[in-house]
Amino acid sequence: MARMIPAAERVSRARALIQKAREVPVSEESGFQDFAYVAEVKDILQQARDLVKFIPYSPSASPELKADVTNLFKEADQTEKELLHRG
Repeated sequence: MARMIPAAERVSRARALIQKAREVPVSEESGFQDFAYVAEVKDILQQARDLVKFIPYSPSASPELKADVTNLFKEADQTEKELLHRG
């Protein structure tokens, strides 16, 4: 059976994944139109969201932790816009 990961550690790991998405190298030839780049960034950001998506529904989560999760979702969305919607 898998061990439980505390909510605070989930938030920390999700932030690390968002940073990892920012560090994915962009292909010089096709740039932001590279499907592999787009897929990798979206996958990493989805992993970050999946780590914390149920925390707001937990009765034991503090209001501060719930606010952190809300900010993390906003940060993930903003990162996706910055990385994939350049034009």
